[in-house]
Amino acid sequence: MKITKYSRCIKITYIKMLALIFVVSLFLLPCYTKVVSGGDNVFEISLNGVFVGTVSDESQAEKILWEARRAAAKQEEGLFLAQADMEVRGREAFFERFTDRDEILESMKMVLGVTHMESRQPAYTIKVNQLMVNVSTIEEVRQVLQAALDKYQDVQEYVVSLGPDAEREINVLTAMVESKEEKKQETELEKATELEAGIAAALTEMLSGIEAAKEKTFDDFDYGLTDLNYADKIEIVESYLTKAEITPVEEAISLVTEQQDVQKIYKVESGDTLSEISMKNDIPLEKIIELNDSLEDENSTIRVGEELIITAPEPELSITWQEEIYVEEDYEAEIQYVYNDEWYTTDQVVLQQPSAGHHKIAAVKTYYNEKELSTEILKEEVTLEAVPKIVEKGTKIPPTYIKPISGGRLSSQFGRRSAPVRGASTYHKGVDWATPIGTTVWASSAGTVAKAGWGSGYGYVVYINHADGRQTRYAHLSKVLVKVGQTVSQGQKIALSGNTGRSSGPHVHFEILIGGSQVNPLKYLN
Repeated sequence: MKITKYSRCIKITYIKMLALIFVVSLFLLPCYTKVVSGGDNVFEISLNGVFVGTVSDESQAEKILWEARRAAAKQEEGLFLAQADMEVRGREAFFERFTDRDEILESMKMVLGVTHMESRQPAYTIKVNQLMVNVSTIEEVRQVLQAALDKYQDVQEYVVSLGPDAEREINVLTAMVESKEEKKQETELEKATELEAGIAAALTEMLSGIEAAKEKTFDDFDYGLTDLNYADKIEIVESYLTKAEITPVEEAISLVTEQQDVQKIYKVESGDTLSEISMKNDIPLEKIIELNDSLEDENSTIRVGEELIITAPEPELSITWQEEIYVEEDYEAEIQYVYNDEWYTTDQVVLQQPSAGHHKIAAVKTYYNEKELSTEILKEEVTLEAVPKIVEKGTKIPPTYIKPISGGRLSSQFGRRSAPVRGASTYHKGVDWATPIGTTVWASSAGTVAKAGWGSGYGYVVYINHADGRQTRYAHLSKVLVKVGQTVSQGQKIALSGNTGRSSGPHVHFEILIGGSQVNPLKYLN
């Protein structure tokens, strides 16, 4: 078929109309927009890995996120925290469907709502040593710290005061104690100072000094609590915490004020015994032994300067306090000693018996928690003088006694026994060590030989008199190596062991006599 000139014209017109309609529709559709080319001109936004929309300007993303966070935070109490990792990726396009701003905003709120953390609220952390307690308000901080003070005062004369910690650069508070009475006096003094001037002020100061020098009577003292303070450093920091991290105020008070066992080091002092340390520190003796590997039992030796681990009940927040007291009581005078250089330190005689006196005292006592640290006498009036106990005692160190042989087996104790041989005594007046014949026998202590030779049932014997009036005897010897009147030193060789006299076998028989009577030697050997 031939295409006429008219039909060709219609076809061209139709194609042009379609093209025109297509171009116009691109500009009129609401979802698509013509953009300027020449680099990234379309920006896709993702929040926490979730695609939330497309914008034409990268700066819009931050603005919409800020609005979404603000809108989400309004729905929560306290501090709103949520994960917000936003990614904006640009690309180049000629036509793009951009997301409505409100649609992006709602999408962002939805994502934040899914990933938001638990809401946090303003709170305060109290730090004392290693303890940290979180409470809701600054008033609860005061309640906790005031409770520690109130354990030691019946009337609330001393109150907690919070202020900046001068030692810290960051915003940290610390706690101090104020006396209501002192604060009142300071205020009155400030007012009075403003009214005084020149000579009047100097005269007032002079008169006050004269009055201060006047001796006080017992009625002039302010008996009762005179000082109260914290013994530990306190730090208070403002923070944002979840409800689960905040401690109820009553529980916080309990944590800070209740006593707990705390390990401490006690340094042994002159005159200390384990039982005295137990009583002094209010800790069972068994507990002290349990805590210290160096102690086996209550008879273990301790030395001056030795450090022992003990436990002491203490609250987390310790308090120091003072009180003035008035007491009327009997008292004992200190013992007076008269020293005799001719006597041994074990010898003493009472020259005068004591008698109690009576006095009145005003004193100030200092405490650390429940423990009394010191007592200072402010005024004392003796109504009846005490009579001191006077004791005369020696200064010379008494002799010591050592085992007379090396080794040997303890074969017979001091005291009642079955007779080992016919004719032997059933009450043993010494101790026996079984040892081979010829074992060296030493002088147990320095002294003078009183007897050396044969002693009937004792066989060969040596008697030595000592400076403290005691005597030692060594029996059943095989050979005597000293003479009567000879001076011997402690540990000097005096004989050889044997089996002479009434004896059941080779051994050394050893006695100590005090006042002429035999005693158990094992109680006196070092």
